[in-house]
Amino acid sequence: MSNMTSQQPSVPPTFELGGDVIINRLGYGAMRLTGQPGNFGPYADWEGGQNLLRRAVELGVNFIDTAEAYGPGFNEELIASALHPYPSHLAIATKGGIDKPAPDNIRANGSPENLRRGCEASLQRLKVDRIDLYQLHRPDPNVPFAESVGALAELQREGKIRHIGLSNVTLNQLEEARKIVAIASVQNRFSIRDRTHVDILNYCTQNAIAFIPYGSLDAHPLKRGAPLADAGGNLREIGDRHNVKTNQIALAWLLHYAPNIILIPGTTTISHLEENIAAASIQLTPDEIASLEVVS
Repeated sequence: MSNMTSQQPSVPPTFELGGDVIINRLGYGAMRLTGQPGNFGPYADWEGGQNLLRRAVELGVNFIDTAEAYGPGFNEELIASALHPYPSHLAIATKGGIDKPAPDNIRANGSPENLRRGCEASLQRLKVDRIDLYQLHRPDPNVPFAESVGALAELQREGKIRHIGLSNVTLNQLEEARKIVAIASVQNRFSIRDRTHVDILNYCTQNAIAFIPYGSLDAHPLKRGAPLADAGGNLREIGDRHNVKTNQIALAWLLHYAPNIILIPGTTTISHLEENIAAASIQLTPDEIASLEVVS
């Protein structure tokens, strides 16, 4: 393995979402700023959540990901209470197509009527006239996929959505959606240890579609939420070499992996937020990147 003086690959700091929204590739996922358990209800430390969101923007975050299902609704309200009126460079992404009447009662509802209701409710909670990126949270097996995507296309034509994204989709669904309307992003699970959706990531890279991985710091594809801090091997060795934490190396690897990856790690503490954002400045060597390709 090469030392720290090895030639380091360049990592583009920004990505043009939909070809016209320039965002920094290390953003913030706000899901955890909700009640517990089950991301249900308002966040207990509302003022602390506001401070964290404001600090994220101060540190250069200009892409924040949320969803109607987070709360439901309270997460969007928290973002608005902290940041509205929004800086001109800040993009807010949200998602719709989920019914969540209780923490343990979550189901897809991709009907055109529900997507319209959800989009219009998100517009009100976020206090905006148009949502920068509105994503179908997950396909509804009881609604033809084309109908759900078509409903988003109609909302876009009405000026309520700037760009349309998808989440938890297959490659076939992505290709089907692109025959109906331009798709700006895909949000699927992906991490250094869980590369199940690498085919979709590669497709997005080839077609200039943003790929927004969630679960980016899961240690194991079969152990959701297991922290990478507990991982050993190459991750720990490389972290020690750069004098950073294992999680920061995992984020840096994702930024090196493809130029269209936009990260949205979530946290409830400012110290952890600062650690995550610092990962964008870590330059891995080609040998380090190659060694991480075989992490298991």
